[in-house]
Amino acid sequence: MKKIQIEKTNCNFERELLVRPFGFKGGYTKEIWQSVTLLQSSSGKIGLGLGTQSVLWSDASVFSSHSESGGNTLMFAITQFALKCTMDIKWSTPIELLESIFSDVYEYGKKITNNPNLRLTFILNALVAVDNAAWVLYSSENGITKFDDIIQKEYQEALSCRHTNIASIPLMAYAVPINEIIDAVKEGYFFLKIKIGSDPDKDGDREKMLQWDMKRIEEIHKAIGGVRIGHTRDGKIPYYFDANGRYDNKERLKRLLDHAKKIGAFDQIAIVEEPFPEEYEEDVSDFGIRIAADESAHSDKDAEKRIQMGYGAIALKPIAKTLSMSLKIAKIAHQKNIPCFCADLTVSPILVDWNKNVAARLAPLPGMNIGVLETNGHQNYKRWDELLKFHPCYGAEWTKTKNGLFNLNEDFYNKSGGIFEISEHYKNLVEVK
Repeated sequence: MKKIQIEKTNCNFERELLVRPFGFKGGYTKEIWQSVTLLQSSSGKIGLGLGTQSVLWSDASVFSSHSESGGNTLMFAITQFALKCTMDIKWSTPIELLESIFSDVYEYGKKITNNPNLRLTFILNALVAVDNAAWVLYSSENGITKFDDIIQKEYQEALSCRHTNIASIPLMAYAVPINEIIDAVKEGYFFLKIKIGSDPDKDGDREKMLQWDMKRIEEIHKAIGGVRIGHTRDGKIPYYFDANGRYDNKERLKRLLDHAKKIGAFDQIAIVEEPFPEEYEEDVSDFGIRIAADESAHSDKDAEKRIQMGYGAIALKPIAKTLSMSLKIAKIAHQKNIPCFCADLTVSPILVDWNKNVAARLAPLPGMNIGVLETNGHQNYKRWDELLKFHPCYGAEWTKTKNGLFNLNEDFYNKSGGIFEISEHYKNLVEVK
């Protein structure tokens, strides 16, 4: 494998407004910054990388202690610093590059945020655009054109499936009205991600949160719980609850689940994702449902720790924690027989296909007949239709959701979802003169 030396870098970003304030972790965000990076090697080849910044998701303490733009500025500064670090070393694989620069980037992040306890996920989120650019450059340097061929042998078993259909999972955030949830199901969506953990009066009262969640779940179940579908073994719509660490103890979550049992919704809960704060290290194997780790599974080591605590699934986020780290997490989960699935970060259309390449190769979740992929950008970006046009494979059938499904044909696999092709729009933002 040839050694790669970076000679030039550049970065930029675009601010994308949302349709409505996006609520989770008890907070709301109004815009999402799209970072763009460029790596140029000594051979003259380039790698273009995209990232979607989510300060609230990756470290809520940074979000709450700065303005929304201030938090985004800090994350972008980390991306810029990481690009400089790439010029100091020679590397053979993007995973090697990430491992080489991570410590320095993390120390820099703690310094500029003035946060010695900065979450690793904040750094990983900042590194996505750099890591993606490295993968594109790596493929170009080594004459690789297909996603399967960039995956090293030790990670291939975890990505050995080849789905022809995967479920497109929309996100029902706090502010999404019931009628829009009903409309989504009528359109064919059948696997719903539902945000729980609201702070209705903005006073941090967990009891009010619980009561809000109980009411929300009951309204949703009453509206769509009886719909029957053909992609699950029991024919019922599966619920995917995401708490983003808002539940403070097991007893409070148990009360929510008891209410779900009371209203007849419990058996349809496929996943409860990240219910507790990361520091709440309790065994979760006794709830009778699958508890998934997301933010707390920063790295492969963190994922292994969560598995030991009884977590029964891992949310992979190549678009939030880098493809390089996601491959390492997928390997550990596969070795432990723990299912993985791909969750979104409200990313742009091109990044949806970075995620889709992984989702297309993961084994189905228990109870599912097909693969799954969360994607909610179409629900949240004001400019979604325009963002679609920036995709190098704009208009391809596999970029579209039909009846709640992405249909992945040979063209998708042959083109690897277009991730190795260069978007002219984003290239123009960072082209080295």
